[in-house]
Amino acid sequence: MLIYILRRILLLIPTFIGITLISFLVINAAPGGPIEQKIQQLKMGNQGGGGGGSSRGGNGTSVISDEVLEALKKQYGFDKPVHVRYWIWLKNVAHLEFGESFTYGEPVIDVIASKFPVSLQFGIASLILSYIVCIPLGVAKAVRAGTKFDAISGLILYAAYAVPPLVLGIFLITFFAGGSYFNWFPIGLVKSDDYDMLTFMGKVGDRIHHFVLPLTTYMIGGFTELTMLTRNSMLDVIKQDYVRTARAKGLEESVVLYKHALRNALIPVATGLGGFFRVFLAGSIIVEAVFNLDGIGLLSYKSALVRDYNVIMGIIFLSAVALMVGRLVSDIIYVTIDPRIDFK
Repeated sequence: MLIYILRRILLLIPTFIGITLISFLVINAAPGGPIEQKIQQLKMGNQGGGGGGSSRGGNGTSVISDEVLEALKKQYGFDKPVHVRYWIWLKNVAHLEFGESFTYGEPVIDVIASKFPVSLQFGIASLILSYIVCIPLGVAKAVRAGTKFDAISGLILYAAYAVPPLVLGIFLITFFAGGSYFNWFPIGLVKSDDYDMLTFMGKVGDRIHHFVLPLTTYMIGGFTELTMLTRNSMLDVIKQDYVRTARAKGLEESVVLYKHALRNALIPVATGLGGFFRVFLAGSIIVEAVFNLDGIGLLSYKSALVRDYNVIMGIIFLSAVALMVGRLVSDIIYVTIDPRIDFK
């Protein structure tokens, strides 16, 4: 196992280079970059009055001089070929230096860190709630397969899964957040203004109050997937010979299910734990945009709109590392759950 882990760690290097190189080339090839945006601002400003470093053409349009254009390229680091810029970026990333955000005028790491807590809180909450609720529910559905409980709960789960997060978010805001009916839950923040003055239990209640609607929207799809995965995996396991043997020995049903069957049934479910790190960084663009939550997902969306390359590459770097480490963790969890699995 140790050799496998070392081999996987070595494979992370070319995988990381492949992900970031392709992303870097695609991002830099996209039109409407920071230089084009700055030129547009200069042209609009010159049309309003001043001359600056540009001249006015015969048709009344502003023409940016070559000197100004070269200065802009040097300012934003576009005065070098794309492969050289990628190599410079790679060397800076080795020291965890991602440059400055074109939009915020701050170091990228500080910008991401300021948005990280929101996505982190929703990632942890959704992960814990999903596994606490979905695994017992999936086991209950497997044990009662073919009953009314299994049919009704399955119908509810698939109906919830079919609702798009955007539609669900708008529906919840309209009905429960002061849209048209009830004003039970706040939106736009993760805590109240007087949060620091509350007691510990008051802080817990305040967080729950703010989390109900966005968290429901955030995890509704994955909730159904994890429950049905647990159910189907458990159904396969309880049909195995060793489970029938355990029952024939007279063991209690709870011991058969939770000690012998559940451990093997959790092997496919453990795949989701590999996304443990990724969830904290990816955020949810739809949820954060609908509920006006300033997290990583919304930051990614806004940075893509304004072509803030440094921020985009910083998020891609962290997401790629989280994805690769998550897959390695999944393999380790496989072995922990079932020692019969041996990676060589």
